[in-house]
Amino acid sequence: MPIIRPARDWDAEEPGLSEVEPLSAKQAQALREQSPSLSPWWVVAGQVIVATAVALLAWGFTGRANAGWSAGYGGLVVVIPAALFARGLMSRFSSTNALTASFGFFVWDLVKISVSVVMLVLAPRMVTELDWLALLIGLIVTMKVYWLALLVSPKRRIV
Repeated sequence: MPIIRPARDWDAEEPGLSEVEPLSAKQAQALREQSPSLSPWWVVAGQVIVATAVALLAWGFTGRANAGWSAGYGGLVVVIPAALFARGLMSRFSSTNALTASFGFFVWDLVKISVSVVMLVLAPRMVTELDWLALLIGLIVTMKVYWLALLVSPKRRIV
């Protein structure tokens, strides 16, 4: 049986490659200015605006207050967990180092999902004459703000 050998020695240093040098404070600042980030609080604020608009539109189109309240509650099922998630990720503990940041991300994502599920289970008790279709429309439209945030986020400048 023939022995298959690698095409090249992967452990050998390639000519022209140098060690990675850390950025200076000035270079890091220039990189931050070149690649601005969008605050998660702007996304949450956008979700609040969209949830309110969907609730008012549902009430206006159907003429039923329970449809508006249901759509609004559907928006809250997205907004409240997103606010908790943003608060958790922006805390000092979640940003001390890479390990705590990744652990914090998963913990707060679990909290976000759990709160959303609990709010959906409690929906019939929280909204009288709950309209599930209006709730789902409010939930889905409010959730789409994440995509809108990606479209309107500050563009990265290529130098």
